[in-house]
Amino acid sequence: MTWRLRLHGVGNASAVELGSAMATLERDGEPWLTVDCGGEGLTAFLAHYGRMPEALFVTHNHLDHIGGFERLFVDHYFDETRRGKVRLYVPAPIVPLLHQRVADYPNVLAEGGVNFWDAFQLIPVSGHFWHRGLRMEVFATRHHWPDSSFGLRLRGSAIWTGDTRPIPEMLAKYADAGELIAHDCALEGNPSHSGIEDLEREYPRALLERCLLYHYGSREEGDALAARGYRVGRPGEVVDLADPTAAQAPFD
Repeated sequence: MTWRLRLHGVGNASAVELGSAMATLERDGEPWLTVDCGGEGLTAFLAHYGRMPEALFVTHNHLDHIGGFERLFVDHYFDETRRGKVRLYVPAPIVPLLHQRVADYPNVLAEGGVNFWDAFQLIPVSGHFWHRGLRMEVFATRHHWPDSSFGLRLRGSAIWTGDTRPIPEMLAKYADAGELIAHDCALEGNPSHSGIEDLEREYPRALLERCLLYHYGSREEGDALAARGYRVGRPGEVVDLADPTAAQAPFD
């Protein structure tokens, strides 16, 4: 099998030209699991694959990461062959927040009689979940408020931190198998996001060499990060991954 990470968008909430931060783990060229569902990112997904995602993991509930959900609802609800079949893996602490932000609206359809979640297979998750026979790991990150943002690990292959400040203690545990680490990083940090000097201060050089930086503010900012010697993700980029060493379901 061939595993890759496709970057649909790499920008922060203001960097529309870079696309909203969103990516898909591909297996043999096909979408296997998508991370987040921002508006620009979903447009990029559709442009490449020609169809909507069928399985998503949500890192957190800021709108640049979930702004595509209304389009996703409409697409899946009105296609009876797919209604209720898109798998939506959501860390349990943020399920209520996701409901408040995208689903708690009077009459999802003007005619009534429809619940927002009718379009999805909502799967609340904690420390791990199983997806297509492999064990995925979930860990808390540092973004805006405790228990409001989470990262994802496919052991031995890739880590997607989601929006976060430095998390050295989490990556010491969840990035110990040589994974590529897609990490939130801009030139300047703030209370919710990492700046490059934050990463340089908190992470050992060996870990930084495995990082793929995203969620920056402009193409020029990405170029500046690259000029400092770092690997910087670009919109539409496809990154080769090592084969996962994640546990496999015995019956799959």
